[in-house]
Amino acid sequence: MNDVHIHPTRERQRDQALVFLMLLLCCGVIAAQIKPETKSLVVNGKAGDATVVQISGRTYVDIENLARIGDGSLGFKGDQITLTLPCSVVSKSPAVTPPEPNHAVARASLSQSFMVAGIEAIAQMREWASTMAYAIQNSYGVTEAWAADYRERAANSVRLASSAASTEGDRNALQLLMNEFENVKVWSDKLVEAKKSMDTAKYSTSPNALRDEPLSQKIINCGRFLGTMLGSAEFKDDRSCH
Repeated sequence: MNDVHIHPTRERQRDQALVFLMLLLCCGVIAAQIKPETKSLVVNGKAGDATVVQISGRTYVDIENLARIGDGSLGFKGDQITLTLPCSVVSKSPAVTPPEPNHAVARASLSQSFMVAGIEAIAQMREWASTMAYAIQNSYGVTEAWAADYRERAANSVRLASSAASTEGDRNALQLLMNEFENVKVWSDKLVEAKKSMDTAKYSTSPNALRDEPLSQKIINCGRFLGTMLGSAEFKDDRSCH
């Protein structure tokens, strides 16, 4: 025989609940006085009033109210009660918008390969300049061929840095390296000519005479700046390198 679907009315359900509670009282299961209360019930984010009963620390709610508030449905088949509630719509957290890239920082960044090549170029120019200064101050023989050897080593290191330049920051920093190279070249050529004309005595009389010249100071300050700038991995500019 097929099961018969029964849809009891709200009044009949309430009567059944009261009869059930009376049986519990009569059997001594519930000793405390039962006080039905109307409370606000939230189901799937939707609120409504429902009758609630507390028994022995547990809270019981009218299943019909539960279905009504939750926009669900009740089904009865034999001794089985089916409660169907629609799935709640879970609000999604707003998507986190990634911060926009800092284009100024990106343009100023230096590549690792250029940093290494640039530092080597500075080292070669420093060796070139310091060797020339030491030779002049100590009245050693300085010739064009001798100076050209150091110049070529420095020029080659600058060419390697140029080949390694791949970012906008690299190319900007390369220009400063080339400016430093040109300044050292001008300064070196000046000392070679001074040696030819026997005009280097003024540099040997004072240990700071050569160092204190404007072009020498410019080369020293630019070299220090370039070393710090390359070590920071970010292009910066300084007037000493122009």
